[in-house]
Amino acid sequence: MRYRILGGTGIEVSELCLGSMMFGAWGNTDEAECHRMVTTALDAGVNFVDTADVYAFGESEEMLGRALKGRRDDIVLVSKFHNRMPGGPLDRNRRGNSRLWITRAVEDSLRRLRTDHLDVYLVHRPDPLTDIEETLGALSDLVRAGKVRAIGTSSFPAEEIVEAQWAARRAGRERFTVEQLSYSILARHAEAAALPTAQRHRMGVMVWSPLNGGWLTGKYRAGAEPAGDSRARTHGDHFDFADERIRERKQAVVEELVRIAADEGCTLVELALRFVLAHPGVTSALMGPRTHDQLLTQLTSVDRPLSAEALDRIDELVAPGSVLNPRDIGHTPPALETAALRRR
Repeated sequence: MRYRILGGTGIEVSELCLGSMMFGAWGNTDEAECHRMVTTALDAGVNFVDTADVYAFGESEEMLGRALKGRRDDIVLVSKFHNRMPGGPLDRNRRGNSRLWITRAVEDSLRRLRTDHLDVYLVHRPDPLTDIEETLGALSDLVRAGKVRAIGTSSFPAEEIVEAQWAARRAGRERFTVEQLSYSILARHAEAAALPTAQRHRMGVMVWSPLNGGWLTGKYRAGAEPAGDSRARTHGDHFDFADERIRERKQAVVEELVRIAADEGCTLVELALRFVLAHPGVTSALMGPRTHDQLLTQLTSVDRPLSAEALDRIDELVAPGSVLNPRDIGHTPPALETAALRRR
């Protein structure tokens, strides 16, 4: 395992980060296997672990908290807030980026994770209903109280990253030092603006979905039906199987990538993870395994970097800065989703 410094924080983290979105009802309800994944990852040198309150609505954090017993101080722990959490019919504030919700959400996460602090606390998505100064003020207070060590964002567009940096400087707040964004061979949109912007502001970058929702594992090949328990079956629309044009384009690219991986002497999974880690703005790539076997296929990806020839061949297949499916970006500006925000 190799390690990199997380932006300007001085925190040293592994190039691979264990993501726990699949722990619990959203993926794997076998707690013993989830605990085994945590143990295997940490024993392999992974010291970076990611979760969020919304993952299985708290179950992921609870399982992770139990799995980290006795090893909490060995790792850099990340959680996130923003998405609506279950509550009573009149409790309409269990979501968003307001001070009201942040101060409640962090206590809930700390309790579920069985810890007294988070090393990194991320805003899971932008919130157009809340001033960024309000969010930064609440998070700055958490840093000063010792409940959070560093703060950051997830899936923020470049312009909102810049706005938040300037807002922090103007108001004397803690600034965002980490960005977690979607990035893969099939979704290279971040190269155009978000990644260079994060680099300019010395932000550490965590990459989510480097395997593009399973596409870069090789299980969604042309002429083959996806397995019955795959997410392509259970969430077909999200995983491109509702759009024939996008599906066929991705399948064609995957076939070429399989050839590139063979020439590199690596698996498709290793190719995909080595690709995102080759970008100078990327600190760590998130692994989101559902099973222990899936984890093992990803841990070998940092053995060696990709050759310049392989990177050039990938550029010819998928142009830098492009994305095959716009939904892979991970965030749609509210004004494009809600007509009332773009019409008088």
